[in-house]
Amino acid sequence: MLEKLKKYKVLLASKSPRRRELMEQLRIPFSTISTGGIDEKYPEDLPVRDIPQYLANLKGNAYMSRFSGNELVITADTLVILDDEVLGKPKDRDEAISMLQKLSGRTHKVVTGVSISTVDKRTTFSVSTEVTFAELTDADIEYYVDNYLPFDKAGAYGIQEWIGCVAVESIKGSYYNVMGLPVQRLYSELKAF
Repeated sequence: MLEKLKKYKVLLASKSPRRRELMEQLRIPFSTISTGGIDEKYPEDLPVRDIPQYLANLKGNAYMSRFSGNELVITADTLVILDDEVLGKPKDRDEAISMLQKLSGRTHKVVTGVSISTVDKRTTFSVSTEVTFAELTDADIEYYVDNYLPFDKAGAYGIQEWIGCVAVESIKGSYYNVMGLPVQRLYSELKAF
């Protein structure tokens, strides 16, 4: 698989340290580039399940004018969805606490949209994982928010952190998807690209 990618300069367009760590585990040489300045708005009538793919494509489009002939850009967007409500990144402590209170004792979906783009080709897909949280006390939620500051995480949590140990009762699907990058599916898509 790596032989096929040698003709490309692989770029991960993400600020996320978790996505970078997961890409490193695939043992594919890559560089990261910034995703700053992209307005992540989507049409209000867009079905919730399609939003992550839409945003991954939007991020990919932002790099089209910068592409050189040998670049392959990977973009991704992860959302937490509870009963068709999108829980993105919380803007502050109160919103993070509110999100975690909503997730407490419930099952939600984590959906990551991924786009793989070159100057003449694009593949986009999404992966969905169901996560069930145990009931959380307000003290647990406040402890997590105050100590882990999950303001850069969809749904106000990182499954790989303390909250994942104490809150996640079950998971159906890719654990790595919940971290922000469905690496098994990405690997398969890169092999077929």
